[in-house]
Amino acid sequence: MSTITSPAFKANARGALQDKQLQRALSEVPRGLAARRGAARAGLPEFEALRDKGREIKDHTLAYLDLYLEAFEKKATEAGSTVHFAPTAEDARNIVRKICRDARARVVTKGKSMISEEIGLNDALEADGIVVAETDLGEYLIQIRHETPSHIIAPAIHLTQDQVEADFRRLHTKLPADRQLIEPSQLVAEARLILREKFLAADVGITGANFMIAETGSTVIVTNEGNGDLTQSLPKVHIVLASIEKMVPTLEDVGTLIRLLARSATGQEISTYTTFSTGPRRASDPDGPEACHIVILDNGRTELLGTQFQEVLRCIRCGACMNHCPVYGAIGGHAYGWVYPGPIGAVLTPALIGVHSAKHLPNASTFCGRCEEVCPMKIPLPGLMRHWREEEYDAGDTPLMYRAGLKAWAAVAKRPRLYHALVRVLMPLLGAIGRRRGGFRWLPMAGGWTRHRDLAAPQGRTFQALWADTKAGVPR
Repeated sequence: MSTITSPAFKANARGALQDKQLQRALSEVPRGLAARRGAARAGLPEFEALRDKGREIKDHTLAYLDLYLEAFEKKATEAGSTVHFAPTAEDARNIVRKICRDARARVVTKGKSMISEEIGLNDALEADGIVVAETDLGEYLIQIRHETPSHIIAPAIHLTQDQVEADFRRLHTKLPADRQLIEPSQLVAEARLILREKFLAADVGITGANFMIAETGSTVIVTNEGNGDLTQSLPKVHIVLASIEKMVPTLEDVGTLIRLLARSATGQEISTYTTFSTGPRRASDPDGPEACHIVILDNGRTELLGTQFQEVLRCIRCGACMNHCPVYGAIGGHAYGWVYPGPIGAVLTPALIGVHSAKHLPNASTFCGRCEEVCPMKIPLPGLMRHWREEEYDAGDTPLMYRAGLKAWAAVAKRPRLYHALVRVLMPLLGAIGRRRGGFRWLPMAGGWTRHRDLAAPQGRTFQALWADTKAGVPR
């Protein structure tokens, strides 16, 4: 399993906020992926109906997941694939390592796979003396920097073009020193030149899977670069890494989800490449792998079935929640400390590594609700974060001062007469003091806010008072 720094989230976030290079890179996110998603949504009148249908498909699949996993295994085996079930990350690593050893692999190419990050696969293969080459451009960029992905679909979104150019000039020393690397197309062309050698040398290719289809035993990958196709078709052995929730019943169901995925992720109607793979090469096929292995990972997911957290397993990894999250937009993905950042990480990470290790993540939210609003699967991410906050509180992980404050607030809030009496006294008083000072630069138990900004003084009457007058028909 990859290194976990989620317990240090607060320190990670402070460092991210002070990183000028990172802040420059993150400033482009709202104008990019989020804007394109909005345009794609506006251009499809039936988008909301598709969201409802997609949610139904995933809920149905999760309700009968055991049956669909068995059906998939049967169909995939009939097509010539070998299906492996991995209860844990260690099991998955060992399965892949054995396949690579049996294939006498020296070079392994990889398409983008969050599951490989989750199980720490690259380090395990490199420990066996295997050269691992990431072929997705973003993954290649972070591999040469010895970093982890900062986004589900755009792993190098935290980098600027200047950083990429500097890395290429530092590492690609066999190329002419006077070459131009000004345009993004020039950077892409250079990466392609380097990676072509890896594609041709690979003994094993490893890809993820956006979907697995029980009806046909097929796996599906969605890419914009074509690297996934080369990764799975050129080597003699193809390994698919997928988690159990990637299952869908039929080809028709996949069609529905694909219409949602690209629009939510990158704002495209459909990705450049949507590749369906069903088993290894047949006798009549001109190319393709001689063997296909599908490794299906659990790693704690079945424990979510039947709980309030089951809904997070609807996720199709589009990244829309991150693209619209003000917290992610301020600190990026690495601050979250593990594989899955942003709102989806704030729910999924505690489920996979434990709420004690990831207790800060569900609290790293403004609860503005944008993540749920844009999620194509309508996952109630703010509500699920609240459940984790409750579990953190019940486990005693909440800081003492915070617990005391909550208890004091609860004692007042559960007594409406006391609450309204205090409000009637304190709000005018705070308003008078604050307006005279131009706002509050410090307040007890509000240091997290006032360290960085003033707290505005209450203005006029309270919402409850105005609401009571409205119900009573009293003119303002």
